[in-house]
Amino acid sequence: MARDARDLDAFIDELGDVILKPLDGMGGRQIFRVRRGDPNRNVIIETLTRDGTRSVMAQRYIPEIAAGDKRVLIVGGEVIPHCLARIPKAGETRGNLAAGGRGVAQPISPRDREIAEYLAPILFARGLMIVGLDVIGDYLTEINVTSPTCFVEIAQQTGYSVAARLVDALERQ
Repeated sequence: MARDARDLDAFIDELGDVILKPLDGMGGRQIFRVRRGDPNRNVIIETLTRDGTRSVMAQRYIPEIAAGDKRVLIVGGEVIPHCLARIPKAGETRGNLAAGGRGVAQPISPRDREIAEYLAPILFARGLMIVGLDVIGDYLTEINVTSPTCFVEIAQQTGYSVAARLVDALERQ
């Protein structure tokens, strides 16, 4: 996370291919893939950081995004056994459904479960009832607490009711 253009430039120079995005965004808005030689690099950084007044997240570009940005859900401290892979449309690096990605429900992988099982008790102890983890390949890329979506798509495609699990968790509380 950074707001200083020099820090972001150094990160881009070191990794060569990165994703920059605002911390307060959603739905794939204002997410940019920036490569070392990108001629729009400076204006992207200026725009995203609002000339150094807003912090942005900088992440290494993960090529496995082509297989989807998986939303793994934790409800009431328990890992939901299905996730939604949000697969980017052709020519796009963003898998967000609002950005045209296609949602494919699938069982969570062993690595997804490992990540989620580690975080579930920590997040629940902090009072977070519903959390959406974003996983690309084997890497956790985000922890969403304000917009942990994909309940509907998982239910429609698998018959598994995340909403019912939420109601059960709320009743236990």
